[in-house]
Amino acid sequence: MEVKKVFETGLLYHHYANTAYPLTPASFREFRVAGADDIAKRLVSDWKNPSEMSLYVHIPFCQKRCRFCEYVVLDETNDDLENRYTEYLLREIHLYANLLGDTKIVGLDIGGGTPLKLSVENLKKIRDALFSSFVIPPSVVCSIETTPMIAAHEPEKLLAVYDMGFQRLSMGIQTVSPRLLEELGRDGMHSIYELAVQNIRQCGVQQFNIDLMYGFLHQNDRDLENTIQYAVGLQPEFITLYRNRYKGTKLEGEAGGVSLYKAMRQYRLAYQQLVENGYFANVGKNTFSRVPGNWGTSDYLTSRVIHGTPYLGMGLGAQSFGMNYLSYNEGAATKRMERYFQALDEGRFPIQDFYDLPLSETVAKMVSVAFYFGFVDYAAFEKRFGCSFTDYFAEETAFVKKRGLMEEIDGRLTLTRRGVDYVNGVIPLFYSPRSREELVRLYEGRKEVSADEQVFLSAYNIEKYDRPSIATDVVAMTLRQDSNHQNNHQPLREHLSLLLIRRGEHPFMNHWALPGGFLRKNETVEHCAQRELFEETALNSTALFPLGCFSAPNRDPRGWILSNAFLSIVGREDNHVLFGDDAIDARWFDLSYVLEGDLLQIHLKSDELEFSTSLRVFSNFGVHRFQILPNDDPETPRLAFDHAAIIATAIFQLRSELGMSELAFAFLPDRFTLAELQNLHEMILNTRELPIDFQRKILPLLEKTGEQTHELTPPPAPLYRKK
Repeated sequence: MEVKKVFETGLLYHHYANTAYPLTPASFREFRVAGADDIAKRLVSDWKNPSEMSLYVHIPFCQKRCRFCEYVVLDETNDDLENRYTEYLLREIHLYANLLGDTKIVGLDIGGGTPLKLSVENLKKIRDALFSSFVIPPSVVCSIETTPMIAAHEPEKLLAVYDMGFQRLSMGIQTVSPRLLEELGRDGMHSIYELAVQNIRQCGVQQFNIDLMYGFLHQNDRDLENTIQYAVGLQPEFITLYRNRYKGTKLEGEAGGVSLYKAMRQYRLAYQQLVENGYFANVGKNTFSRVPGNWGTSDYLTSRVIHGTPYLGMGLGAQSFGMNYLSYNEGAATKRMERYFQALDEGRFPIQDFYDLPLSETVAKMVSVAFYFGFVDYAAFEKRFGCSFTDYFAEETAFVKKRGLMEEIDGRLTLTRRGVDYVNGVIPLFYSPRSREELVRLYEGRKEVSADEQVFLSAYNIEKYDRPSIATDVVAMTLRQDSNHQNNHQPLREHLSLLLIRRGEHPFMNHWALPGGFLRKNETVEHCAQRELFEETALNSTALFPLGCFSAPNRDPRGWILSNAFLSIVGREDNHVLFGDDAIDARWFDLSYVLEGDLLQIHLKSDELEFSTSLRVFSNFGVHRFQILPNDDPETPRLAFDHAAIIATAIFQLRSELGMSELAFAFLPDRFTLAELQNLHEMILNTRELPIDFQRKILPLLEKTGEQTHELTPPPAPLYRKK
């Protein structure tokens, strides 16, 4: 599978291309081991190898299941069920105690669900069974989770678990927006959070983490900013940002309405706000710490992510990842207890699915999780697999380094600021070959994509924005030599080329468009056009020629949005592009057109990608209007919004003598030699002979004095463009 295609598919299918691996419950079906005896034999064989490991214990109880929850959590519970579950969990602990022997435990997490939903007595039974069954050194910082409601109203549980040795406590707030809390099915209010934190501090906890979430369909940037500022005010040692993953949740139907651009924008916003408030994390990492030298994550997660340490999960639906296997306990699919209890009654490991993994899948599982921290540690990889990471992933490493997505720092391949934006394209590069193919199949077989745009539009409220909204679009053109030229006896041909981006944001997500975006306060439309061109393509244009204002009432499905369009002619030495911001690709397309009567057909070609768009031309006293004709083939690429009409306007402007004279005055001193501009006009007119004495008309213009049209200074590089 071509690396570039995998990268692009990951960006387009960003809700599924993430640190959760494998992609679907059926992904590893061919590696499944059936039969309790075979599973037991493989467990014995696998756990002979590691000298150290981590433990995770799952408690599947909550007061109620949140709509964003993807984990094994029961909707209903009671004291009798919780007592029974605890007794069966102790049986599972004892089964593994006989198997693991003296293997050193380097991390222990009790999560869920809500572990503190259990009684103190049950929590103590579980803790005592773990510490009597496994070798857990005193240096291990054990971690457990709570909710704000329990921490506020049952402080005796906090004190009890702290006395049991759980030094790290994690509490999920997720958001402080009352509107979002109601929508997500959560209880919460400021007084509850503050009382919870007061109780946590009073019991002595000095490693306190707060979980927050972003990337919800109806969560705006102000919601996130307010939540982060409030969490910072509670002064936890650590803050963890979780992007809502949608897959397997009650909100899964909303996933298509949340663009990659929204997710990357909200992470940037949160990262900057947290760093400004004294919380540190390398870019790409989602746990922030204000304790020097402390990663902020639990020992269990730190060892698992950086070092690929094998871990054993116990409890309903828990996941385990050994040296060469992946397994899920009973209940992972059904979220029911019966088969978990039955397996333990029969004295067997309560495993629902056990997969004997080849090296390629074990590698992919470890590396995918490593992106939780934003880097892959070379030494840890080599220790785990006995081979060099850069040898194993030679092509992929070269790809991410060449495109500025990752860089080598202190023995690690680390995400750059640019790479953080596009991490959902980076992660699947390190999937196994079969999982890369699966990702492409899943994306290509997805539901009707127009439904995603309808979800987005249902949450888009133009009332939040000043009306009418003002945007800019840039028709950037250059001359490029024929890259496929093979005849050394013939001069290189030159093509008139047009710069397009592929949109990573609704509406028209994944369609090709002109670079552009919305006008900011205290900004001219010229500077807006220049800024957007730079942010989306890394192209600096110092001269822009106005093409006009495009204001058709229905040109943008979001509402009343006007676009001021500009033409920019780019010299050969300046035409290297690098996509960024809400663009998931940017490239030059060779541009040609055919004008027959009142029908204009524009043809665009870039490498293997080729498509056309047709317009009807209406002319009146030298003024041209364009009607974009519909394309009935849904598989054919299309231009977003009314951009075909803007491009047509640029073409007709370039065809006119007056237009070329004005352009010469605007661009020639900075951008082109006279010969190049003559060649440009020749190709625009599709003829080998100039119909006018171009030199005679342009030279007098060059002798004039005055400022070039819309001469601008380059904007500052955005935070995530360069270091």
